[in-house]
Amino acid sequence: MDMRPKGKPVDWIGSSREDLKFFPDEVQQAFGFGLCRVQLGELPPSAKPLKGNLGGVYELRERYEGNAYRVVYIAKLKEKIYVLHCFQKKSKSGIAVPPKEMDLIVQRLKLAIVDSKGATP
Repeated sequence: MDMRPKGKPVDWIGSSREDLKFFPDEVQQAFGFGLCRVQLGELPPSAKPLKGNLGGVYELRERYEGNAYRVVYIAKLKEKIYVLHCFQKKSKSGIAVPPKEMDLIVQRLKLAIVDSKGATP
């Protein structure tokens, strides 16, 4: 019996899938569960709209042993969920996504938009 959830498939942009593999197992499991809920059309409790002018982009947030982890995704494009970035938040002050991470998210969002339209960059 197939136990995978039905719903939108997940498309990992850039190194996001590989980056997630470096997170602690408990964090990977929490994000996996959260993304499954997104696939089913739900909004997980740890999901928050990403700050900035990126409509429809959300981040899943997890804390583990004093560290903050993020998975940034968009689910409103076509029939896929695009995971744009997975990273460990290093900043000790403030809640904003660091500029370097935000630049990468914006760059990958552009790739996801192109993909969702069926065009090649």
